[in-house]
Amino acid sequence: MYREISKLILYRDMNGDSILYELSEIFRRFDCGSYDKASLISDIYTQIHRLLEVATDYGFNYNLWQNYLTYYLITNENPFSITCEKVGANDGSVNAFAKNDFAVFLKLFHYDFTPIEEALSTTCFSQLCHYTSIEKKELMYNKNVSEKVIALSEQLSGAADADAFFTCITDFYKAYGVGMFGLNKAFRIRESADGTVGFIPINNMDKVMLDDLIGYEIQKQKLIDNTEAFVNGRKANNVLLFGDSGTGKSTSIKAIVNAYYPAGLRMIEIYKHQFKDLSNVIAQIKNRGYRFIIYMDDLSFEEFEVEYKFLKAVIEGGVETKPDNILIYATSNRRHLIKETWNDRNDMEVGNGMHRSDTMEEKLSLVNRFGVTINYSKPSQKEYFHIVTELAHKEGIDMSDEDLCKEANKWELSHGGISGRTAQQFINYLAGKISK
Repeated sequence: MYREISKLILYRDMNGDSILYELSEIFRRFDCGSYDKASLISDIYTQIHRLLEVATDYGFNYNLWQNYLTYYLITNENPFSITCEKVGANDGSVNAFAKNDFAVFLKLFHYDFTPIEEALSTTCFSQLCHYTSIEKKELMYNKNVSEKVIALSEQLSGAADADAFFTCITDFYKAYGVGMFGLNKAFRIRESADGTVGFIPINNMDKVMLDDLIGYEIQKQKLIDNTEAFVNGRKANNVLLFGDSGTGKSTSIKAIVNAYYPAGLRMIEIYKHQFKDLSNVIAQIKNRGYRFIIYMDDLSFEEFEVEYKFLKAVIEGGVETKPDNILIYATSNRRHLIKETWNDRNDMEVGNGMHRSDTMEEKLSLVNRFGVTINYSKPSQKEYFHIVTELAHKEGIDMSDEDLCKEANKWELSHGGISGRTAQQFINYLAGKISK
């Protein structure tokens, strides 16, 4: 195995503690014959344990060895894979190096573990290659990743040669991309101890779709129109969704990401205290082959908070132009985002019938940098009852509309008033009673 791995060119940049690297070292010791049997078995089991952890995290099945190699290939970011992500596989000298590596991986896919298993009296590798998961797919957080890895793994396993292997991999890169951005829809950011910024995949993102949000058709259509223009490479605007709580602002953003993920849309959620890292985040994603929404939920600022200045500079007004593949979508219960006080009027100027305050102008300028603002207002009682009945029908709750409305009215009086969220909570309550 280590002899094959040593031939890699484009895909040789693996961490020293990666499973593939550690296994290659184990097989080198085995081939050289300079090993203690008990120690070698222990080292093998350590890597098997790690591989099983990865398989459990991502829901691998059937042939965990091939699943792992597939996962390695589609998460390895190198100049070749990133280029394929952007423009697909073009004719070029680099293809020869890629096919060299894919010939290596094709051999690894069908590696014969029999000699080491017979020498060490173990069957662990055979069990990995004929594995049946006990995980229920409907409970997996990483079903999206699992399905892609298993499907591609089966294709690569059946590849006749390096050329066929090349076609399968490059088609995948072009369709989904490479690395964590290719496999996942949404991310949070984390700051390392050295100050660098990284990304954490959100594996359990709500699978809500726009049709699940009852009402607000005008609002949803504005969001769809802007997002479709964005993913299709046309001019689009940053978006602010504002209005009453529980009206579906955050749900709309999640639904948009779910709907346009196949078209290359990804979301990065960022919190207020992380705005200072916005420039670093943008620098890492501006040259990728995806469209990114930087998502800010429940955005608002108190008088003493100055993080909004970082946001203003990034949206518009900084020296560096915001990349075309990045938009900012934010939700807020406040129309003006920044809390206003009477003190803001201390610098009021009056002239020619005009009243002007520099402080107020500065605070309002943040909202003005969102090209699209969409108002999600609290529903009327009639709209609230419509939401309740539609949700009940989708949930299969067997109650007359009249009875539903009566009970929904009682519910909202003691559960925060009329809103889409209150309607959903009421339906969850009914569904829970029925399922007992």
